[in-house]
Amino acid sequence: MKSSPAPKLDKADMGLHLKRRDYERQLIELQNKLTRIQQAYLFSGRSAVIVFEGWDAAGKGGTIRRISAALDPRSFKVWPIGPPRNYYKQRHFLLRFMERLPPAGAITAFDRSWYGRVLVERVEELTPTARWKSAYREINDFERMITDDGIRLVKLFFHITPEEQLKRLEARLRDPLKRWKLSYEDFRNRGRWNDYVEAIDEMFEKTSTPSAPWHLIPANQKKYARIAAMTQIMEHLAADVVLAPPALDEGTLAEAQKHFDIEESLLDSLRGRTE
Repeated sequence: MKSSPAPKLDKADMGLHLKRRDYERQLIELQNKLTRIQQAYLFSGRSAVIVFEGWDAAGKGGTIRRISAALDPRSFKVWPIGPPRNYYKQRHFLLRFMERLPPAGAITAFDRSWYGRVLVERVEELTPTARWKSAYREINDFERMITDDGIRLVKLFFHITPEEQLKRLEARLRDPLKRWKLSYEDFRNRGRWNDYVEAIDEMFEKTSTPSAPWHLIPANQKKYARIAAMTQIMEHLAADVVLAPPALDEGTLAEAQKHFDIEESLLDSLRGRTE
């Protein structure tokens, strides 16, 4: 598989946007496709992992909510990732993510992920330099392991400008229903912006691989970012997957015919036959 160049933050077109009408139309189409993908995964036993990384207030949560609206929670799980508790601090940093990988037929989303090792832990000096540097190789090995096991992996990074982030932080401050998202760390981290840029670009360079590439999402406009992210997810999860509804087994179909007058065209469809 040919490798695409790793993304870089300064190459992102931050002016990309969508009109409301186009956004609403594409959102409905993508949600319908994601519903069909989930059904196909459930019946085929496939599984997938979606990684959401990005700046504070970049729109990860809003995108996850639009995806969640289309999926049955019985086989879709979102893991919000914060600082590890003491149990995991005493073990390999990948353990808590291994334990949260999806079972067959399910899709899992990580709202932040194992990349905290080479981002916040690096910038805030929470991990010795030798350990976060070795994490690039460990992460690539981990991702190769799960993709070799048949798990689809999509990695998204939501990028906004410092000016747009400040506007969104102020909006959170003024909205009582969003104020819970605001923290001291949101403001303190802005003082390390350039350090994070360096860490993010190196993360892209060292961990964007042919089997697990990074997708950089310009997110200054939330509508554009949601559609761009959901499109990447849909395209990757749907590749080489039959999305047609599964055929009913003959036993179930025979019982249904005892109760319903089923026309021939529907019978063919229920048996998975197409013209």
